[in-house]
Amino acid sequence: MKQITVAEVEQRLKEGQQLNIIDVREANEVATGKIPGAVNIPLGLLEFRMHELNKANEYIVVCQAGGRSTLACQYLEQQGFHVINMNGGMLAWTGEME
Repeated sequence: MKQITVAEVEQRLKEGQQLNIIDVREANEVATGKIPGAVNIPLGLLEFRMHELNKANEYIVVCQAGGRSTLACQYLEQQGFHVINMNGGMLAWTGEME
């Protein structure tokens, strides 16, 4: 599984890169703030909402600390998606939030 650091994601966003970020936290967690542009698909709903994703895109997957995003990445890879796990999750995030 590919990994990316919080600093790398922050740098890419500062450079204006268009990133596809999936936040797999629960809605009440996302309500406290998320990475700008991230789409919230709670881990438990991922199999029911993966039709919203495009296998031609690469997705960065985020959760609170890294455990759920690891599970999400494993599942999505098995389904043929290109994913990268963000190490440290939102606990390590220091960038802007919406």
